[in-house]
Amino acid sequence: MLAKANRITRGEDYRATVRRGRRLTTPNAVLYVRRNDTTPTPRFGFIVSKQVGVAVVRNTVRRRLKALCAEVRGELDPHTDIVIRALPGVDSIRWPELRGSLQQALRDRAGA
Repeated sequence: MLAKANRITRGEDYRATVRRGRRLTTPNAVLYVRRNDTTPTPRFGFIVSKQVGVAVVRNTVRRRLKALCAEVRGELDPHTDIVIRALPGVDSIRWPELRGSLQQALRDRAGA
């Protein structure tokens, strides 16, 4: 689980990251990355819409994304906000494939 210091909680921060951040696209998700000099640790936010599936599926996807971010947060630039928007069909992707594609995007392009 991500600590509160590693989560984006305010709507303003979500909007700023999505609107002004760099967009990185993978087959399963869209990542928005923005530098934020006011935070000492990387922060993550998640957008999993109803297009992904019913509530059980959305929550499963969100938990998977949180687990992935907990794994890689130590490797990222500490002054980074990242919002991950899950795309429809992400629930049918096996965990190793999802983890591999998102870890690669985070490490290569998100400041790691």
